[in-house]
Amino acid sequence: MGMNINEIAKLAGVSRATVSRYLNQGYVSSEKKERIRQVIEKTGYRPLSSAQTLRSKKTNFIGVIIPKINSDSIGRMVSGISSVLSRAGYQILLACTENDEGQELKFLTLFKENHVDGIILLGTIFTAEHKKALKNLAVPVVILSQYLNGYSCVYYDDYHAARNLAEYLAKTGKQFGYLGVTQRDQAVGQERLRGVKDGLLFGNRLLAQENIRECRFVMESGYEQARELMEASPDVDTIICATDTIAAGALQYLKAAGKKVPGEVQIAGIGDSSLSRVTEPALTTVHLYFEEAGTQAAQLLVELIQKGADAVRKEVKLDSRLIIQKSTRPGEEKGEDTDESNVH
Repeated sequence: MGMNINEIAKLAGVSRATVSRYLNQGYVSSEKKERIRQVIEKTGYRPLSSAQTLRSKKTNFIGVIIPKINSDSIGRMVSGISSVLSRAGYQILLACTENDEGQELKFLTLFKENHVDGIILLGTIFTAEHKKALKNLAVPVVILSQYLNGYSCVYYDDYHAARNLAEYLAKTGKQFGYLGVTQRDQAVGQERLRGVKDGLLFGNRLLAQENIRECRFVMESGYEQARELMEASPDVDTIICATDTIAAGALQYLKAAGKKVPGEVQIAGIGDSSLSRVTEPALTTVHLYFEEAGTQAAQLLVELIQKGADAVRKEVKLDSRLIIQKSTRPGEEKGEDTDESNVH
């Protein structure tokens, strides 16, 4: 029956405010309480979920902002998030930004206005506007896959993931090229490039500035930038890529150009995506614990929501593991399989 509070009040012979107090479990005299209860029972009145939400100030919705949907690594992170949140009784509102930082700001505002209980942000680039928007949120936030000072974060040791890979390849390569992403991205952009440079240096090799190319996070960009790199520097015999997706595109170019992989040019990525196992040859890569990262981010967020002001901010840095496959020349394997995460 389409009843509202005013009609309930009229039938029970009480004020609207009294019905509201009853629904909000505030003080109402026994006599009036009984009259309201009888009317509600007779009419089958059910308060709207939005009204219940206003009373409890909980929506049981969690906003999750991701940069793209068609990504193996993000899919695994979301799977980890979902498994924890659904068990804890939350529903996910998934927002995809298509790698548009402006959209991140839009969704942060949207979630704020729609009173979600918490937000997990798969960060890409943090501008001053991002920091301001995050500061203005009244709900807990966990940053996933990037480090941001002042917030609970779950992120990867991108530097050592790239460094271990570069150290390994320094033993079997001479001339190196690197297909990275924008340096505005701290984790995949800055940290992986820094790791590659330091790893090669440790192996007495250098990465020339002219052999560094910036890609978008798609295979087509890997293909195009590998072509530009090899045309400009035909002596390159080793290409290291910031992601498996970029590496898969670069591998397509090398095969189209008639290059033998790994004989003439060896190639490797980072991420251990399903893509790395279906390329021919399979890509040498670095395993990052994506699903575990999603799980830990969700657990952190639930803790922040439940403990409120008593919750402690945590930073979780996850380790990585080298996966040697057929796209690189044989060499002595290096790198530890460390499943533990470092919690600060």
